[in-house]
Amino acid sequence: MTDKSNSPHATGIICPAAPAHREYRSAREAVDALRGLYDLSTNFLRDRFSETLEGTPVAGRYRAFYPEIRLRTDSHSLVDSRLAFGYVSGPGEFATTITRPDLFDEYLEGQIELLLENHSAPVSIGLSQTPIPLHFAFLEGTHIAGSIQDKIDRPLRDVFDVPDLSATDDKIVNSRLEPDEHDVVPLAPFTAQRIDYSLHRLAHYTATSPTHFQNFVLFTNYQFYVDEFIAFAKNAVADTASGYELFVEPGGRITSASGIEGEAAARMPQMPAYHLTRPNSAGITMVNIGVGPSNAKTITDHVAVLRPHTWLMLGHCAGLRNSQRLGDYVLAHAYLREDHVLDDDLPVWVPVPPLAEVQVALEQAVASVTGLTGYELKRIMRTGTVATIDNRNWELRDQTGPVQRLSQSRAIGLDMESATVAANGFRFRVPYGTLLCVSDKPLHGELKLPGMATDFYNTQVRQHLQIGITALETLRDMPPEKLHSRKLRSFYETAFQ
Repeated sequence: MTDKSNSPHATGIICPAAPAHREYRSAREAVDALRGLYDLSTNFLRDRFSETLEGTPVAGRYRAFYPEIRLRTDSHSLVDSRLAFGYVSGPGEFATTITRPDLFDEYLEGQIELLLENHSAPVSIGLSQTPIPLHFAFLEGTHIAGSIQDKIDRPLRDVFDVPDLSATDDKIVNSRLEPDEHDVVPLAPFTAQRIDYSLHRLAHYTATSPTHFQNFVLFTNYQFYVDEFIAFAKNAVADTASGYELFVEPGGRITSASGIEGEAAARMPQMPAYHLTRPNSAGITMVNIGVGPSNAKTITDHVAVLRPHTWLMLGHCAGLRNSQRLGDYVLAHAYLREDHVLDDDLPVWVPVPPLAEVQVALEQAVASVTGLTGYELKRIMRTGTVATIDNRNWELRDQTGPVQRLSQSRAIGLDMESATVAANGFRFRVPYGTLLCVSDKPLHGELKLPGMATDFYNTQVRQHLQIGITALETLRDMPPEKLHSRKLRSFYETAFQ
């Protein structure tokens, strides 16, 4: 279904003049129309809000609407069976509300082009019946001083629409919508208001604009990796042959080959993000998500609306096998999910499969960076199950239950984030992978001692990060239609990737 409907014809509601829906057979023209309609609606809300702050009497309830894309087809189109997205599964009416078409310009054009290519029907562009909450109409970085209620002597929600939590859920991506033949079927995995909510959360948690996020994302749970990424990124933008253009840090400080602009964040956010940019958002974003599955779920819930092409988890883990050594790599090909934060969205009985393209890229990257291949590669890397838990001090509990489950699952590494990141990748149809580094072996009494940690981090983090970057650069050269696997698609799937 599309977003919750609200009629623009209710008594006392003042809306901008709404142009009629228009059909398009050009993806570029359709996106331009979306941008025009979005600007019409958001400009209206911002103007009415400014007038109200300046003391203009409230004339009624001010309301403007998200633009939408609609597709109607009466045909069971025959499309390439290898495709994972870009088509609808059968006859019907399909629609999705759209926000920030400036941010999603290339994405929208690409998705609409596929629809036009795979179906003999135009797309229809117009205003939906889903109101834009005032909070989501402001330009990025807008700061509102004081309270509007002092100006209007009534609650804000009596004059403007506010965010509606019933329109920000994840029913579509959680595969809980089974439309019948009379329903309007979702075209995209997220509604406009769900996307707006996440865009605001991303800015809050990472202290960077969503406009800077790249299509290839590294998550880590240690600042050491961020320090190495900063050094790598600054060298990359200084090298004009690297293809990387800018390095963006929390707060908006931007480094380019010609110098530095802006200021770094005065205070680090909860999950700072760093962006090494390339044209068409083909660069790399790194986010320090900190420790724990809750953080891992929070950040991936919001990054997912940007529709990245891959995200990888790079971090440390406990090695669970006596044959492992500190500094060895663990390439996850299965996950034991004891994190619990996704149990209501993705039951633990749902398998989270390895994705061949990502697994191969990671293994090849380990070989390339370390210089080891074939049987020799097994000396430093083991492929197997990674267990993710929600109790950092699991060692202090009775060991009987946890150790038995770890052994039965054939786990080789244990951490607090990887299964969460992978499971949310599966849930949101974002290709995922995990490469961890063994930093201790608690089951075998091998813990880091003072001094050992510093040496370990100095020698191993740089190599581990380079492996992750190399893997993403390999995946960057892969066509999106090959990277976005059919493994991630459910029975009732949206046409948009």
